[in-house]
Amino acid sequence: MHRPLVITEDQELLDDLLRVAAAAGVEIDVAHAAAHARPYWKHAPLVVVGADAADALAATGPPSRPGVLLVTRASDDPAVWRRCVAVGAQELLRLPSEERRLVDELAEASEPSARAGETICVIGGRGGSGASVLAASLALWGSRRGLRSLLIDADPLGGGIDVVLGQEQATGARWPDIAEREGRVSFAALQKALPTFGELTVLSWHRGESPPIPPEAMRAVLGAAHRGCDLIVVDLPRHIGPAAAEALSRAASTLLLVPADVRGVLAASQVLIELRRHTSTVAAVARAGTLHPDVISTSLGIPCAGVLPDQRGVSEALNRGDAPPLTPRTPLARFCTTYLTPRISAHHPTNRPNSSKPESARHRTTEPSDSLRSESSRRRVAEGSGRPLLNETSRRLTTPTPWPLTAGTARHSTGRPSRHGVFDHRGEPG
Repeated sequence: MHRPLVITEDQELLDDLLRVAAAAGVEIDVAHAAAHARPYWKHAPLVVVGADAADALAATGPPSRPGVLLVTRASDDPAVWRRCVAVGAQELLRLPSEERRLVDELAEASEPSARAGETICVIGGRGGSGASVLAASLALWGSRRGLRSLLIDADPLGGGIDVVLGQEQATGARWPDIAEREGRVSFAALQKALPTFGELTVLSWHRGESPPIPPEAMRAVLGAAHRGCDLIVVDLPRHIGPAAAEALSRAASTLLLVPADVRGVLAASQVLIELRRHTSTVAAVARAGTLHPDVISTSLGIPCAGVLPDQRGVSEALNRGDAPPLTPRTPLARFCTTYLTPRISAHHPTNRPNSSKPESARHRTTEPSDSLRSESSRRRVAEGSGRPLLNETSRRLTTPTPWPLTAGTARHSTGRPSRHGVFDHRGEPG
């Protein structure tokens, strides 16, 4: 996967750009000299040119291309617009005032093939209706069919969706670790931070005190997931706060689990009043009980997405620390197949590579059939706090073929890349 390219000889500017790249959660290629940018110029999804290197770059005659930004730390440089034209920059960004815009540009460039993932919210019409089990099952079902999936636990009082998967001991970040996140972030950065099992990434809670989720954090997570995932499943609390409202506003569909009895329908009707303030795409899922699904649908005034009878062995599996059983003939598996298949058919996961995530976030292990407890499939990060969301490093360049300074000539660097992959004018490590 190609990375954004930075061209600058200004060490202070480079320090700023490395910090901005870390805030975006992306790795970058860095060249100290314009002559060393050629191997990366054509394929980089974004090129960030420091104003200090613009004249030298223009002198080499780089081919025209989209996605070129000129950045400067000076506020009163009269030649800056001439330099923009000379290097073919489409935009000028002044630091530090426009750092947030640069963060967004880098994050977007790191995920050029947006997957336009579908978001499904799941909420219980009454306590104990099985919303968390269904949410986990939907995400697990999708991930086992090659869909890059994110399971979000938006209920701080629900006990943790990671417990439903039997992965409460898995290391990685939880909501409190990323609650201050806002703006744009790449999904690759989330995967590096969160517990990930094959194609399934999970965002849950620590044990102990759980502060509310800021809506800005939910917006950032869902934005990254929409670009980087095929399927996003959000387990909602029955009280709709600002973060849950943010999820509902982005959801393609919302499933309301309704126990098929009179009290269950009455309780669900109260939850539905809250839901209708934020979304119009609500469908009922009838749980075990005596009422017919048509009666539930008519009483609530919403369509019925299906029936989910009680499934033997689910409680026992959860108590053992196993994920919900999804063998083909179980009620959970049948519901997931019926509900998800028409919604994900456009993704065609078997017709694309298994994963486009960076090597550091990729797992080569296969996912266990019913249990996620395989230690080999877990991301290993430091015990306790988990891996930080942002990684302040740039990608090392391979030994470059320098940009030819005159027609028909090319010099090859014999230097070796430095820690940040930065080369000076002589091809030596910077």
